[in-house]
Amino acid sequence: MNLDEIRLEPVTEANWRECAALTVHPEQKQFVADVTYYLCMCNYGDLWKPYAVTRDGKVVAFAIWAVDDDASRWIGGVVVDAEHQRQGIGRELVRQLRDRLIAVPGTPNVALSYQPENTAARDLYLSLGFVETGETDGDEVVARWTPGD
Repeated sequence: MNLDEIRLEPVTEANWRECAALTVHPEQKQFVADVTYYLCMCNYGDLWKPYAVTRDGKVVAFAIWAVDDDASRWIGGVVVDAEHQRQGIGRELVRQLRDRLIAVPGTPNVALSYQPENTAARDLYLSLGFVETGETDGDEVVARWTPGD
């Protein structure tokens, strides 16, 4: 698969249903919410912003992002459809979103969090240069990526 085909696009009236239809494998449901929950967070709050992730014009994944009080950018709600996992889409989506967010002037780092039992997410994020900081967010481990680290 050509990862150049992976695009982060705004969630719109035209694609939100495709986003909402994304599903993960049953054993992953303990680690992520349904996309409809994340869409509600974005629609009814002023913190999180959503992205549809497309390949060849088809929605294959989803993610949200936010700005924290310290100006760091947060990545959350990463969902790669079960049918499209193990193809590099999650890696490419996090890489593209991380690079897009860190490019905003004044952004000190990009952060994300995950449950300690979610070893697949942990391995992915650490392989992309995120570093566990010792911080927690509820029951989740926080990792941050800073340019040059």
